[in-house]
Amino acid sequence: MLRSLYAGVSGLKCNQTKLDVISNNIANASTTGFKSGRVTFQDMFSQTISNPQAASENSGGTNAQQVGLGVSIGSIDTIMTNGSTQPTNRDLDFAVNGKGLFVLSPNSEGETFTYTRDGAFYTDNEGNLVNAEGMYVLGFSDGDPTEDMEDIDTEGDLGDLEVLNVPLELDDDEPLESLSVDSTGLVSAKYGGETYYIGRVALSTFSNTGGLERTGANNFKETGNSGEAQIGAPGFGGFGTIQQGSLEMSNVDLASEMTEMIITSRAYQANVNSIKTADEILQELVNVNR
Repeated sequence: MLRSLYAGVSGLKCNQTKLDVISNNIANASTTGFKSGRVTFQDMFSQTISNPQAASENSGGTNAQQVGLGVSIGSIDTIMTNGSTQPTNRDLDFAVNGKGLFVLSPNSEGETFTYTRDGAFYTDNEGNLVNAEGMYVLGFSDGDPTEDMEDIDTEGDLGDLEVLNVPLELDDDEPLESLSVDSTGLVSAKYGGETYYIGRVALSTFSNTGGLERTGANNFKETGNSGEAQIGAPGFGGFGTIQQGSLEMSNVDLASEMTEMIITSRAYQANVNSIKTADEILQELVNVNR
């Protein structure tokens, strides 16, 4: 009888965890670049009442008799499929078409990388390209703005990652007029009617993107199971391309989440009922001698 109680309790705990994940998905249905979570269950150890027996001359074979001891969490996965692209017509909003992630750094030296699909960027008071948290957007640059695009390498030796900086004005006091980014991440700006090239936005890929760990603020960090980050330029080597003036929306499917919430709620209620039934039977046993 106690087995049924403990099995019911394990069902309550697991379904509560699943409901937590579903609720978080629904809460982030409008979060830019959010990746939904998924919970899978697995059965726990089973208690063997009798072992299986092979057939013999005197009798046929028999199967094992086992009673399951409940359920446990098998995994809590991050679903890294792409969300839909929403046009914003804002120059510093970037969406990635492909599997790449933007590379961010909390310091201006471009160290301690963080990765994100949220491409809502800004320029700070010094012209550095940053995200909403003030983390620096990294890329490949030849230093100062140049009028020769050949100075911004494409497939060759891209060099070290650097903070992308868009000067608000050039040395001759020509103010920044416009900024654009093409599908290969090439950042160009116009000063005094002339086009200058700033650098190229970097993207990263992993052998197992599902192994990345969430750190909040739409960011992920590398883990031992994600593999090391492979960093390169958009449009080359399978990193994906960049779409300016758009943002990637959450990949949460509200219809599926609401359905899963109903199923989880019913499973939770069923486990409550199994516990109540076991309790009623125990109560009857207690009252046998009365």
